[in-house]
Amino acid sequence: MNLQDRASIPIPRRAAMEMNPEEFRRAGHATVDAIADFFAGLKERPVTRSEKPSQIRAALPSGGLPASGSSAEALLEDAARLLFEHSLFNGHPRFFGYITSSATPIGALADLLAGSVNPNCGGWTLSPIASEIERQTIAWIAELLSYPAGCGGLLVSGGNMANFVGFLAARRARASWDIRAGGLRPGPQLTVYASAETHTWIQKAADLFGLGTSSVRWIGVDRQRRIDLAELERRITADKAEGRAPFLVVGTAGTVEVGAIDPLPAMAEICRRHGLWFHVDGAYGAPAVCLPDAPADLKGLASADSVAIDPHKWLYAPLEAGCTLVREPRHLADAFSFRPEYYHFENADGEERVNFYELGFQNSRGFRALKVWLGLRQSGREGLARSIADDCALARALFDAVERAEELEAKSCSLSITTFRCVPKDLRRSDRSESENSYLNDLNAEVLNRLQAGGEAFVSNAVVDGEFLLRACIVNFRTALADVEALASIVARLGREVDGEKRPRAAGAAG
Repeated sequence: MNLQDRASIPIPRRAAMEMNPEEFRRAGHATVDAIADFFAGLKERPVTRSEKPSQIRAALPSGGLPASGSSAEALLEDAARLLFEHSLFNGHPRFFGYITSSATPIGALADLLAGSVNPNCGGWTLSPIASEIERQTIAWIAELLSYPAGCGGLLVSGGNMANFVGFLAARRARASWDIRAGGLRPGPQLTVYASAETHTWIQKAADLFGLGTSSVRWIGVDRQRRIDLAELERRITADKAEGRAPFLVVGTAGTVEVGAIDPLPAMAEICRRHGLWFHVDGAYGAPAVCLPDAPADLKGLASADSVAIDPHKWLYAPLEAGCTLVREPRHLADAFSFRPEYYHFENADGEERVNFYELGFQNSRGFRALKVWLGLRQSGREGLARSIADDCALARALFDAVERAEELEAKSCSLSITTFRCVPKDLRRSDRSESENSYLNDLNAEVLNRLQAGGEAFVSNAVVDGEFLLRACIVNFRTALADVEALASIVARLGREVDGEKRPRAAGAAG
């Protein structure tokens, strides 16, 4: 086609990607029916199938990019089949692996609706109702966490990005020079403090944003895996004396490995005395503060300068949905706002408008808020609190089931994370040799491999004080008591199988 030949453009125009209303209804109804059947039969499926990458690739269309298109209805049917037959299902009631929740059905429909209107949530003018829904969603999340009303915030892709936003807001607010103009060179070494249990996002932030990983002061933890307050205070004081510039302390509300909660109120007080920014990584555990019996340390969220939370973890939203809350809204604009001339988003009527491109990394932004907003409205505060409490109770029930099993050893239970391991009956003693302890680590690593490949259930692992542990995290409204009790039985069975295969070889080597 000659691009300058207007006569060659058909009237009416028919683009290859268009669907008329009847085609859309037919394909949409068929897809929704397939999803409903998938939900109905989910618990009967394996959590995952043990397939190799080559097998997955073989299921895809062969050859290069198609020269001509296919019908949308047939393509959607094919895509649904591929997803239903070749996925790991984090919505399965026996998925206890990484902290990814079982996503709400209303969230799935919300993504369809959001994608259909396709607002660009960077500027208010480009997304009037979507921007106001995001603003209200942020306010509701803050209310759920008992975080100060009037805070600022925005939705992002997940925990890394939510924490990055807090990190950069802190860097801008606490640097004693104009860091946006001069960068890091004019000033002393900015220094951040975090426990040894902090998620790896902090290393990424220090690396990517110019401080270098040596700027992170790793603080030891106590037996409950919480930050050592005395060591934190000593390190801050020592760094100030050496001419460094401490600016940020990171507390964790629910560590990745065991769900530990740092002593947040005491950390907030240390930050207040030293003039440091206090950021809480609550990506996983923050929503538990809404429970009537929430741990006292969790209530320290309200004292933080910024908080990261992932609605796609314990608010049951589909991926992706992270959120940053900042006590003083101006700090987000201070850190991120630039106003190029080609953006004309002035408010002629004088009313306040939020332009989210000024508050974070992205200019063009998808409508993440809709699925979170609808989920909050569907469940309400009471419904969310009940589901979160049920998840915690199920984690405790798993801990109890493990304790009753002769060949399993329960290690910890905090929030909705339980850690445990297989320990054959004859090795359940305190005077084990180094080789026997090493054997237990190998045994549990192999149990994990078989469990993840087998499809009966799915857990992850933690390594605590040199011990390789199995780790079950429950952020799943589909999980029931029968599922956690079955997990204990499955792991005990696999432990016996692996021990029976490995022990003669291990005993011979030890002898």
